[in-house]
Amino acid sequence: MGKTHSSHPEHELELKNYQKPYICDGCKEFGFGKRYRCEECDYDLHEDCMFKKSTTTHKFFKESTFKFYDKPPRKCDKINCNKCKRYCDACGKHIKGFVYHCDEKGWDLHPCCHNLKNEFKVDGVKFQLGETVSKCSWCNQKKIKDSLSRIKGWSYVSECDTYHFHVYCVMEMLIEAWRNETANSNDCLAVDCLALETLELPIQRVDVNTMIMEITRRETE
Repeated sequence: MGKTHSSHPEHELELKNYQKPYICDGCKEFGFGKRYRCEECDYDLHEDCMFKKSTTTHKFFKESTFKFYDKPPRKCDKINCNKCKRYCDACGKHIKGFVYHCDEKGWDLHPCCHNLKNEFKVDGVKFQLGETVSKCSWCNQKKIKDSLSRIKGWSYVSECDTYHFHVYCVMEMLIEAWRNETANSNDCLAVDCLALETLELPIQRVDVNTMIMEITRRETE
């Protein structure tokens, strides 16, 4: 049975699991695999965008309350005002749609970034989510690509403190893996059973798909 959403009240959205990636019509960011979808209108939402909260908190921003907005709050009415652009304090990307915003401090989080997994393990290596403090092992930069200089963003750091991956770069890794695969598979992706050749990363031969699924899997606690 489908569910309604305030952003698309005319039809119910049903949980689907298609092979191709999609752009979420809520936060305007990439998604893979499962999504809530209206086939008639070609409308898709991440699970985290589908089940939004009016207010929420995050342990990285103690004593701060985030409100949900359909669109990032602006200081003026100019469409292309660079001063009004907002960036996610987790991944560093420009926020174009759904957002959790702290009015008092000015923090911003994509719904999916708000729900990122705190820790996971790949090939026996334990990673934990934290503020970026060192160069990313993927892009070899401390600063997040395409973001404001003030946005430090978050990274997944190995327990031995040897490997660091920007949250931004983790998604770039999956997109690159998908593009490489689709060149030989008729534009097809199945996140739950992706059979990608393991990419050469500056860590043990990590299965990128496993890494992404571990990171983005919703907490069940």
